[in-house]
Amino acid sequence: MKEDVFYGKGMAPIKEDYPELHEAIFALNEAVYSGKSLDYKTQKFIALGIAASKSDERATKKQIKSAMKEFGATKDEIMDVLRMVLLTSGMPPFIKAVGILYNLDE
Repeated sequence: MKEDVFYGKGMAPIKEDYPELHEAIFALNEAVYSGKSLDYKTQKFIALGIAASKSDERATKKQIKSAMKEFGATKDEIMDVLRMVLLTSGMPPFIKAVGILYNLDE
């Protein structure tokens, strides 16, 4: 279920000019999302929590959309992840991520 595109637009020139580096990054993605002990949905929620805790708006939005599309993740499930962000990273990243969640269609 993993998406083939897992990086930003900045990777386009790498793919074109340095295909061996692009292949290595793609292989790393496959190795990280292996599902050996944690299923992919759990790994996706961890990635969402990390992106949100860093206040990375773009990555948080992409992770939320991906979780909803790939797993049918509900708003309540995502809020469970964001509660962990509140506990571990504080109010500002939590509020920013909640705003992203509630404004996805904009």
